[in-house]
Amino acid sequence: QVQLVESGGGLVQPGGSLRLSCAASRSIFSRYVMGWYRQAPGKERELVADITGGGRTNYADSVKGRFTISRDSAKNTVFLQMNSLKPEDTAVYYCNAVNLGATINYWGQGTQVTVSS
Repeated sequence: QVQLVESGGGLVQPGGSLRLSCAASRSIFSRYVMGWYRQAPGKERELVADITGGGRTNYADSVKGRFTISRDSAKNTVFLQMNSLKPEDTAVYYCNAVNLGATINYWGQGTQVTVSS
């Protein structure tokens, strides 16, 4: 079992920045794709960004150029730096880990991000 614990959410004004963190309970980055998803009220959960064991990153079109996913392998932590935030970025953000065969899937508890003036 792997526990994922997110932190860093909160209330921010449009144009502001937040940095989300996801701490894994053990070292898994080499064997798992780590991702950030979000779910807004009344909408389906969607992929925001992910990073492979080899460090390749992928972003949703809606966040390209504004969000950056990164990781600190020594601390078993994945980050999501969010800049130029918009009200439509408001959602619960979830950390995810899926193994290479997609047979094992872990989720964090989620952290609320609210972008509002």
